Amino acid sequence: MFGEGMGQSRQKVHWIPEAHNDFIFAVLGEELGFIGAAVVLILFATLAFAIYRIATLSGDFFVTLVCGGALVWILGQTVLNIGVVTGLVPVVGIPLPFISYGGSSMISLLALTGVLLSCSRHSEKMAARTGRIAPATF
Repeated sequence: MFGEGMGQSRQKVHWIPEAHNDFIFAVLGEELGFIGAAVVLILFATLAFAIYRIATLSGDFFVTLVCGGALVWILGQTVLNIGVVTGLVPVVGIPLPFISYGGSSMISLLALTGVLLSCSRHSEKMAARTGRIAPATF
């Protein structure tokens, strides 16, 4: 239920190919257990909800399209990677977003996150102008 503990995975040494990038979810599942794997899935669901909220609060059609593309990109990559790990999909080499080892994927996802933050700022200004929500104060 709680896994073997961080760094205690035995499967990654001999049985799992490319354990640091393509099959990282299997290693997370073994080391952190069901609870850790569920937390990772909940974090991806929270990210998806946040992107959806940015898209729906925006009054700009372009921002909605950008957020929709980002949502498909991140969730598609996540579903494909988890499908590969569970054996539902053949191995395609798609990394798990924000977790797998790999520089080009991480750089492009961080750039996408910056674009989403800019869209969020635009959505909050637009929603405050139309009176749908009060702007967030921190």
